Amino acid sequence: MQAHYDEHSVVKMCKVLEVSKSGYYKWLRNQGPSKKEAYLKEIRQKISKSFHESQGTYGSPRVHNDLVEWGYTISQKTVARLMKEMGLSASSKEKFVVTTDSNHDMKIYPNLLKRQFKTEGPNQVWVVDITYIWTLEGWVYLSSVMDLFSRKIVGWRMGGRMKKELPIQALNMAITSRQPGEGLVHHSDRGSQYCSKEYTDILKANGIQISMSRKGDPYDNACIESFHATIKKDLIHRRRFETRAAAMRAINYYISSFYNERRKHSTLGYVSPNQFERKHQQITEENIS
Repeated sequence: MQAHYDEHSVVKMCKVLEVSKSGYYKWLRNQGPSKKEAYLKEIRQKISKSFHESQGTYGSPRVHNDLVEWGYTISQKTVARLMKEMGLSASSKEKFVVTTDSNHDMKIYPNLLKRQFKTEGPNQVWVVDITYIWTLEGWVYLSSVMDLFSRKIVGWRMGGRMKKELPIQALNMAITSRQPGEGLVHHSDRGSQYCSKEYTDILKANGIQISMSRKGDPYDNACIESFHATIKKDLIHRRRFETRAAAMRAINYYISSFYNERRKHSTLGYVSPNQFERKHQQITEENIS
């Protein structure tokens, strides 16, 4: 460990050692990395940790947020510069494809959501959608249920066929895990799976209000479609799945262990859905007590 002296002490020491003051400072500079260099090395290590723990999906805003959480004082601009120097960049977003089959004569329900994407608490609005994933065995379809409050995926199911049983299973998972009270709004597109009598009967039996997007207006479902775009960017487009089973295992892990628990959401102030809900629960309990 280097000793630090004031100017007077340095002058005295240089006289005793018969060396120049400039020579002493030159020698001092050569004694290993400076504090700044050591700090930047540590910062780079933490940037690498954040980036790789996110499976290479985090850009500079989320990496910067990790560093701040870990106690470092650094600007996002500096993080972005260091990531560029380190060759770390998140993959670009891929466009998502709508899989809605609205060419049917089943009952259509009014739009209750009307682009109101913010709620005061959990289990007030759920949004749902279906997307698809290619494997060498063929397509895997993913049906998801999102709680709009925390953007958490509260129900999901996968299968090789896009039938009404898939969203029914995802819905039942969400109802079982969340136990919502009456008044919850369930919003979907006009797809035949969501308009089926079997599906809407479950909603009605649980006191859930039914809401559907207007024809030709997909924006009310933008949040759940954004999630499907995210999972494709983060996972699907980075992997080549040999089998449907391999894809399902990877997706299950992504949703339960990474997206819900770990992935920072910009809309939530760069915390994960689970962290956001835990914080909300803590505040609620403190207000009650």
